[in-house]
Amino acid sequence: MKRQRGFSLVELIVVMVLIAVVAGIGAAAISGGLPGQKLRGAARELAVELRFARAQAIATGREQVFEINVVDKRWSAAGKREGKLPAELDIVATTAREEQPAREVAVIRFFPDGASTGGRVVIKLGDAAWRIDVGWLTGEVTLSRGEGLP
Repeated sequence: MKRQRGFSLVELIVVMVLIAVVAGIGAAAISGGLPGQKLRGAARELAVELRFARAQAIATGREQVFEINVVDKRWSAAGKREGKLPAELDIVATTAREEQPAREVAVIRFFPDGASTGGRVVIKLGDAAWRIDVGWLTGEVTLSRGEGLP
């Protein structure tokens, strides 16, 4: 009796299902579907923009302002830079009272010597959170996991 070579229909179907599952997972990851990546990316974006504002203040010798609206999730910074964070994120900002033009707007001002008015921005998604601290004396911007003190 001669044995036939090739694959059975069941084997082909199993392989096709596996390919579809892997493609689905890959598409979700590429489209930004992973919530943790959105949260981490948004926190990094804000930290980078805060550092840029500080660098601009030092380089130009003029005060620079970083402003974030915690309700509509929009920010604006030095050099007419602006952006919007994903709507599903929650933002809590703590800044100097003198630098708060409206209840939903927080402002951090950077001075030519590198100092700032200081503040903290916490970005949350569910139970996860990232914290961005701006030191008032040095203007140093630090990014860390966790909510910290409100």
